[in-house]
Amino acid sequence: MMNAQANGHDATSNANRSSSSIEEKLESIRKLFNKAPGDPLRVVGVGAGAWGSVFIALLQDAYGHLRDDIQVRIWRRGEKAVDRASAEHLFEVINSREDVLRRLIRKCAYLKYVEGRLGDRTLYADEILRDGFCINMLDTPLCPLKVVTNLQEAVWDADIVVNGLPSTETRTIFEKIGMYWKERRTVPVIISLSKGVEASLTPVPHIMTPTQMIHEATNVPLENILYLGGPNIASEIYNKEYANARICGSKEWRKPLANFIRQPHFIVWDNKDLVTHEVMGGLKNVYAIGAGMVAALTNESATSKAVYFAHCTSEMIFITNLLSEEPEKLAGPLLADTYVTLLKGRNAWYGQKIATGELRPDMGVNIQGKGMIQGVSAVEAFFELLSQPSLSVLHPDEERPVLPVELCPILRALYKFLIKQEAGPDAILQALRDQTLYDPRERIEATRSTSIFKPSLLGSSGSFKT
Repeated sequence: MMNAQANGHDATSNANRSSSSIEEKLESIRKLFNKAPGDPLRVVGVGAGAWGSVFIALLQDAYGHLRDDIQVRIWRRGEKAVDRASAEHLFEVINSREDVLRRLIRKCAYLKYVEGRLGDRTLYADEILRDGFCINMLDTPLCPLKVVTNLQEAVWDADIVVNGLPSTETRTIFEKIGMYWKERRTVPVIISLSKGVEASLTPVPHIMTPTQMIHEATNVPLENILYLGGPNIASEIYNKEYANARICGSKEWRKPLANFIRQPHFIVWDNKDLVTHEVMGGLKNVYAIGAGMVAALTNESATSKAVYFAHCTSEMIFITNLLSEEPEKLAGPLLADTYVTLLKGRNAWYGQKIATGELRPDMGVNIQGKGMIQGVSAVEAFFELLSQPSLSVLHPDEERPVLPVELCPILRALYKFLIKQEAGPDAILQALRDQTLYDPRERIEATRSTSIFKPSLLGSSGSFKT
C-alpha cells in the first residue's frame, strides 16, 4: 500500500513539475514581449499546410489550456472546398478513431461529415481545420484549432507569426501583412517554416529565401525573423514520433524560442547559421524529387539510391559553399533533414509519380491532398542562379573557369526534365551513369582548396548577419 501511495505521489509530482515547466516557459517568453497580466501572448500561424498546421497544433496542445496567458490561432484562406473523394476518406478516418468520433458527436459536428460523404453538403478546408483536420493530411487528426480566415484580423496584433506558407506564396502574403503593420508600434517576431528559394537576377544575380522575402515585404528587422527546420514529417511529429529541429537566427530570439517550442518528443536546438539551414531547406526539396525518380526507375534499388545520395549531397555542399563563407557542415540535423526528405516527403513522392507517368510536369505543382511541391520552383531558381556568366568557378580537374551549374549534373538533369521538358525522367539516371562523372569527394574538395564563396549571391540587403 505504501509503495502504491508513493508511486501515486511520484506520478502527481511529475505531472505538477511538467505543468509548472510549461507555465514557466510561457512566463519566460511573455517577459521578453513585456506582457502585462491579462494581456495574452498572441501566436498566429499563417498558412495551413501539413507542417504549418501541425506546428500550431503542437503549441495549442502544449499551451492551449493557459487561455489567459496565450492565444494560439491559425490563418488559412476561406472558401476552399473539400472534394467528394476527400470527404469520403475523411469520414472513414473519423469512424476509425473512437476519440475523434466522440469529440465530433459531443460538438454536434458529426452530421456534417455524414452529409459531406453523401454529397449532400460541401465541406470547406477552414471548416474542417476548426475540427482538427488538415486538407493536406487527412489521415492525421489534430486538436481543434482556432481558425481565422481574415488575414488582417489574424495578424494585426500578433506577437509571434509562424510562416507556414510555401516559399512561392510567402512574398505575396507578407506584402499584404506589411500593409497591415504600417501603424504598428511593436515589432513582432516571425518564425519561418518555409523551405524554398527564388532567384533574382537584378541588380546582380542573388538568392532570395523566405526570411529575406519577409524582411523586404514587411520591414521587420532581420534579427526578428528566424528559420526553423529539421528532419520532420508532419504527421509523424504530431503522432509523437521522436524528432528534433533547429531554430536559426539572432541570438536574442533563437534561444528563448527554442525553449518555448521544445517538447518531450520534439527537441529544438538553436543555431546561428541561418543561411546554410535555410538554403539547405530549399536544396533538399530539389534533390528529393530526384531521389523519388531514382527509386521508381530502379525498382527501389538500394545501390542506386546510395549512389544518388552520395552525388546529390556533394552538389548540396558545393552550392552552400557558394552562398556561405563558413557554412554549417552537412551533418547532424542538417544531414538528417536531407535524409528524411529524400526518403519520405511530398517532393520524393512527386518524383516517384512523375517517373512512373502517374503525374506529368505540365500538370502543375499544386497537388490535391499534398499541397505545393516546392522543389520544382527551387530547381528553376538554383539553375538560373548558378548559370550566370558572372559566377564562374575553377573546374576541379581541368583548372579552367566554368559556370557553377556545370558542376551540378543532377540539378541540370532535373531542370531539363521538369522545367524545360526536353528530356524524359531517365535523364536523372543518365546523369548518374555518366562515365566522365568524377568522384563526389572531388566536388567537395574543390570547395575546400580554394574559397568559392560568392558574397553577391546573398544580395545587398546584408541578410544572415547574426
